[in-house]
Parts: sequence; C-alpha cells; structure tokens
Amino acid sequence: MKHEMMLTPRPFAMIEAGLKTIELRLNDEKRQAIKVGDWICFYCTEDHSQILQAEVLGLHYFDDFRQLYQQLPLEKCGYCQEELSQARPEDMELYYSKDRQAKYGVVGIELRLL
Repeated sequence: MKHEMMLTPRPFAMIEAGLKTIELRLNDEKRQAIKVGDWICFYCTEDHSQILQAEVLGLHYFDDFRQLYQQLPLEKCGYCQEELSQARPEDMELYYSKDRQAKYGVVGIELRLL
C-alpha cells in the first residue's frame, strides 16, 4: 500500500541524504494504516514537485515521545551528532500536543529510501 506524507525541507533533505532513517509521527488513524513493506511518498512542504519514495522496514510504537526518545537512536531520527545532547521529547510538541500523544500514542517509522 502507498501512503503520502508532507515533510518540511530539513527532514526531507536528511532522508534524501540517508541521514534520517526513522520518521517520527503521531500514531493517528492515518499512521495506523501503515504496515511493514508499504511505501511512503514524502512531499516537501515548500516544493511539492520534490518527492521521495521510501519503503517501510519497521514500525516502533510507544505511548509518547518520551518513551520513543529513550528507546530509538536519535541520530537516525533526524538529529545531527552536535544536537544529540540537546534533543528532548518536548521538541515534538511543536507538532503533536501531549493530549494527542496520550490519545493515539506515537510511532517511529523505519525507512529505506527507494
């Protein structure tokens, strides 16, 4: 099955360069449909003609980003080596409130660029 998602330029470029191999998302209804082996088309928010296709290799489910940040390698989640010491689960609250995390949980989507 094919899914579509939007990415801001920085994570888009990191996936394209092979630096980011785990995409962090709320495990809402849209993400609950994703299965290992599915494909995801990522569109850049600033230029929809920029498209990446990736295969889903794994799905890592957690109650919230606090748990995810404790379990997954953050350098694969979009943090540069210099940023690791300052990486905080609260960074994701810019996108997903604690209430929404409590309602849906979160997922780390492990990817392989096609």
